[in-house]
Amino acid sequence: MTVRAPAPMQLLDETIRRIRPIDPCWIDRASRHQLELTKPPGSLGRLEELANRCAAIRESLAPGVARPRIVLFAADHGVCAEGVSPYPQAVTAQMVLNFLRGGAAINALAGVGGIELKVIDVGVATPIPASNGLLSRRAAPGTRNFCAEPAMTESEMTAALNTGIEFACDSANEGCELLGFGEMGIGNTTVASAITAAITGEPVNAVVGCGTGADEACMVRKRSAVQRGLLLHNESLQDALGILRCLGGLEIAAMCGFCLGAAAHRLPVVMDGFIATAAATLAVHLCPATSGYLFASHYSAEPGHRHLLAQLGQKPLLCLDMWLGEGTGAALAMKLIQAAVAAFTNMATFAAAGVSNR
Repeated sequence: MTVRAPAPMQLLDETIRRIRPIDPCWIDRASRHQLELTKPPGSLGRLEELANRCAAIRESLAPGVARPRIVLFAADHGVCAEGVSPYPQAVTAQMVLNFLRGGAAINALAGVGGIELKVIDVGVATPIPASNGLLSRRAAPGTRNFCAEPAMTESEMTAALNTGIEFACDSANEGCELLGFGEMGIGNTTVASAITAAITGEPVNAVVGCGTGADEACMVRKRSAVQRGLLLHNESLQDALGILRCLGGLEIAAMCGFCLGAAAHRLPVVMDGFIATAAATLAVHLCPATSGYLFASHYSAEPGHRHLLAQLGQKPLLCLDMWLGEGTGAALAMKLIQAAVAAFTNMATFAAAGVSNR
């Protein structure tokens, strides 16, 4: 008897089938519970909305958000050959090592917030020495230049998607109740801009920003690269997987899978900035029900971010003029979500406290 190998997209298909839309009845139940707590109705503002959404995701009036975890996915991009970044591509690997040594901004913010950090190499071009804490799931040594050819093969894209799904599954199995994600990859604002233009239909000039400090000459190259990539792959950009495969990158595919995996396990998942939101938007295009599990952490200074947020119908929690990436915005927002849930679950009711309600 011949045993057939599983279809390449089997894990993705199974994960999507498991994702259920958020039940609005649970939002209503949580909203009614808010009215019983010792505060004027609505006085905690958006914190109440956050708690209500977490209650609906977990289908419980005592939702847990313990053991928060941020997963960082790192990879390189072939489009860097077009001169789209002021930094050399080797910086991706150097920053991964910095994460592992605890020297980056995300290490500081995750540390003060008591958030666990995982660092995953899904396609860094420069070899990284074996290091404690580095998790290697390399689908390829970076993507190809999307100005000349598709960024990924289907098998590379699928491997990266599966990596994200698997890390979300592992996080759920290890007791994490609140997830966030971020990225590292020189050139990935160019890739996210191309994805944004393809998804939203916005003109290139409206979605390409300065990234890591590009000067005007670099900006001209970025806009040109995005425009040429969109023209070259136009016929393949009709669906989310076509956009992802042709434009890249590996870390964006992994973050897309991570969103889907978190939703399949009914876990709230916090997006970081522009690049993370591009990945999340692709996930929502693959499975619209995923949107109910996503939380936008902050407004990035990148112009394309607002177009993606508008499509997702998301209003971020913070506006701090940040554009670093690395999951830094997610780390800050995760503490707000935990605070919102703490107020929802720990505050006394009017009846229990002997306080007169209106």
